[in-house]
Amino acid sequence: MTRRPLTALALLALAVPALASCTENAPAAEGGGDDRTVTVTSSADACEVSTTEAPAGTLSFDVTNAGDEVTEFYLLGEDGLRIVAEVENVGPQLSRQLVVNAPAGEYMTACKPGMVGEGIRSAFTVTPSDEEVEVSADEQELVDAAESSYQTYVQDQSDQLLVKTREFAEDYTSGDDDAARAMYPDARTHWERIETVAESFGDLDPRMDAREADLEPGQRWTGWHRMEKDLWPQRAGDYTPLTDAQRQTFADDLVANTEELDERIGELEFTVDQIANGSRGLLEEVATGKVTGEEEYWSRTDLWDFQANVDGARVGYDGVAPIVEGKDAELASQLELRFTDLQELLDAQRVGDGFTSYDDLTKQEVRELADAVNALSEPLSRLTAVVVA
Repeated sequence: MTRRPLTALALLALAVPALASCTENAPAAEGGGDDRTVTVTSSADACEVSTTEAPAGTLSFDVTNAGDEVTEFYLLGEDGLRIVAEVENVGPQLSRQLVVNAPAGEYMTACKPGMVGEGIRSAFTVTPSDEEVEVSADEQELVDAAESSYQTYVQDQSDQLLVKTREFAEDYTSGDDDAARAMYPDARTHWERIETVAESFGDLDPRMDAREADLEPGQRWTGWHRMEKDLWPQRAGDYTPLTDAQRQTFADDLVANTEELDERIGELEFTVDQIANGSRGLLEEVATGKVTGEEEYWSRTDLWDFQANVDGARVGYDGVAPIVEGKDAELASQLELRFTDLQELLDAQRVGDGFTSYDDLTKQEVRELADAVNALSEPLSRLTAVVVA
């Protein structure tokens, strides 16, 4: 999703446990020297990166937020659109670590204070390196299995997303609003399970998943949430429904963008650090949008998205779990326990094939979900460093 800064209510939901977890950086990858550690300081008007280049291989970006607003840090492809890796929800005066295995090439770094706009960008070069990571035959077999399994999973979810988006669009344009409302959270489940992958295409994500509150001046609002508002206008006050022709335009646009997304995903290959970072990123999506009830503002179907993000994070972790178990059995046990604890809380909110409306959650239930997310986020933040060590 395209984000806006957390509201006071959102910060209250996350509260102290989230802040505590953010202050604990993941351990540096073994074998990394100073030339592989890049410090980043984000403020309201600057993104200070300690170097403009680093050698190919495992890099650690130590990100500190010196500003007064929540910030994000991105390593982008040379085109400035493709997200190679990111760390989100870095609160004021807090630090986070991003570990990534970067091949030689041209990149861009970006800090996004307030989590809005294109961010403060600068060029970054990864130079050729003779770094050789010793990987046993057994571990390489686990790596290959994790990468192949995750690629299959992402493609399957993308294919299902396309099928159900077409069904949703057909219901929506035919005027069968009850069917469209039923299909909406079902179809979006497949988007949310691979949300960090979809977000890596910086041109598609705003067209498909921007929320009204996130729009930049002059930005045309399209995608899921534009149609969501039209289907659930009760919170919109004096709302003018879209015409049949407008509905057709938005539906055609969403289907076309989903087809393009599916095609691009078919060209991707994943590495274990990307899988681990994606798992962590999906939990950040939960913390910044789903547990706060800000993602599905009109439909209140946030718990469907919540579960889907957790599904995707769990699948990503399960793929690399055999690697983690061999390197840090304590971390593996901790992650298993906390995934289970969070899932039990989600299961308690199930109603038939779906979930209770976000508006029906009590403050205590929101607090318990937020605490469980925070408890999982801390050990998950250490996953990538262990996997690539």
